[in-house]
Amino acid sequence: MTSPLQSLIAAGTKLWLDSIDPELVARNRALGATGATSNPIIIADLLKTGRFDDQIVGLAKQGLDDTAIAWKMTDDLVRRAQEVFAGVHRDTHGDDGYVSFELDPLLEDLQLGPAHAARVARYVEMGKEYAAGHANRMIKVPATPAGLESLEELAAAGVTLNVTLIFSMRQYEAARDAVWRGAKRRKTLDGFKSVYSIFVSRLDVYTEKAVPQLSPAAQGQVGIVNAKRIWQANNEFWSRNKTPLKQEMIFASTGTKKPEDAPWKYVEAFAGSDIETNPPATNDAVEKSGRTFTRQVDKLPPAEVLAEIDKLVDMQQLEETLMSEGLAKFADPFKTLLKLIADKRKALAA
Repeated sequence: MTSPLQSLIAAGTKLWLDSIDPELVARNRALGATGATSNPIIIADLLKTGRFDDQIVGLAKQGLDDTAIAWKMTDDLVRRAQEVFAGVHRDTHGDDGYVSFELDPLLEDLQLGPAHAARVARYVEMGKEYAAGHANRMIKVPATPAGLESLEELAAAGVTLNVTLIFSMRQYEAARDAVWRGAKRRKTLDGFKSVYSIFVSRLDVYTEKAVPQLSPAAQGQVGIVNAKRIWQANNEFWSRNKTPLKQEMIFASTGTKKPEDAPWKYVEAFAGSDIETNPPATNDAVEKSGRTFTRQVDKLPPAEVLAEIDKLVDMQQLEETLMSEGLAKFADPFKTLLKLIADKRKALAA
């Protein structure tokens, strides 16, 4: 009998895990996951468990400071996940089996971040550094002004990219075009792979507060409609610009935020194509649901619902608000991570 997650994969979805916890990676690989992604929240939550204290002590004894330990632990945990998915990467000839490594969120911090040109240069420097020697590692760069400006150079240098924190068609198009310019500067397109992470549930959280006048038929559908439209634009662009590997969308932020929503609401909506990065709890709920998933990614709500969304939702304001929140969601945990390491160093030394 086909399980719910197996039916999702059979419908055409690549299932990636929104975690690099070694235990969860192993479990979800057995369920059919073929990739994973990380961010500062995930790393901080892992180190909080105490399971990696011995490594932190060892790095501290080598003389590494808190920031260096944070990046060394991130690099090690991503590397361990890469090993799990290396066979997928090999068997798909580079079309799947990746683990994403997110660059420094403090570059965009309002208090600590450097000037724009220095941010761009640092994204390029870090991207090249942490991509070197890794066949199935994706470098995660946010769709901020500095992040977007770094993409062409990173793509030209052969870095495999996951452009994240995309909330709007404008951001997606800017990211895609920059990556494509860089890719065309390479000697060959063999091995060229890029993905674009479209955040979903956060849009519906936003519209509940900012656009309460949306009808019940439209409220809770904005994230889905936006992501499906961007998915369609991505299909159309790459059908005109052929590459040996697929340039894909990642449907991210697929965990539901409202208790009354079925935990598989977003998982089901995008079934049938490209990649879903689902939180571990979402995958567990999907697997227990007993549902059979079929292709839904190319199905939109009725025309009157689309017209209402287009009329009432200011996408520029939505993008600006969610980008600001999104940067804080990653910068703050990274600061917490640095404090956590500092506190652990003191406690373990004592």
